[in-house]
Amino acid sequence: MIGLLLHSEFLKIRRKGFWLLTLIGPLGVVFLQMVNYGVRKDYLLQQSDDDWSHYLANVNMFTPLALVLGIVILTSLMASVENETNAWKQLMALPVSKMAIYLSKFTVIVTLLLVASILLLIFTLGFGMYLDLGDNVPYLEAVKFSFYPVMAALPVLALHLWIALISRHQGVPVTAGVVGVILNYMAYNLPDWLIWKWPALMNGWAEPLTIVSLGIGFGVLLYVAGMIDFARRDVT
Repeated sequence: MIGLLLHSEFLKIRRKGFWLLTLIGPLGVVFLQMVNYGVRKDYLLQQSDDDWSHYLANVNMFTPLALVLGIVILTSLMASVENETNAWKQLMALPVSKMAIYLSKFTVIVTLLLVASILLLIFTLGFGMYLDLGDNVPYLEAVKFSFYPVMAALPVLALHLWIALISRHQGVPVTAGVVGVILNYMAYNLPDWLIWKWPALMNGWAEPLTIVSLGIGFGVLLYVAGMIDFARRDVT
């Protein structure tokens, strides 16, 4: 049954701009580095003895903001798909549980974010090779910079999806999203325990894998809490 729900969800988002946003996010992040290196490549190459590491760090500067902004937009659009067509009653009339519906929507957004991460990896490596930064391409580091932020951002996704799906007015998730984006933009000055800081992989623990582990663990907890709350509410 969950397979049919996922198929239905992907059909509903087919012409809603979800896939376009999935492409624009990673492309925009790398495009900023195209401009950056296009204007001052010689200066940037003088900043470090390891050109690849410096390049990946520059890419990662913009990844968290694009990621959180993408989560805010995708979760809001996911809820609006049902709200605009007043389809909640028809959806709830199906012989499926609310928990399965919630899982399908969460899974769709996670899938989109993973696709965006794959595209980010491809675009990042492709432009890095075009810049001719050296033969020792740090593939593992590029993978970490592409996928770690998504895993660290799972609590942000779980929270914003929860807010979007239980809110009767779009102003609530939009407001929460604006606050989330602002907090992520200020990540450097935030305490380590705030979930909006985690996608930036900046912390006092010195090991990004710690944030990834916390992101997955706390993301699961928030997902379960949101799913249970959604199942108890009358969202029709």
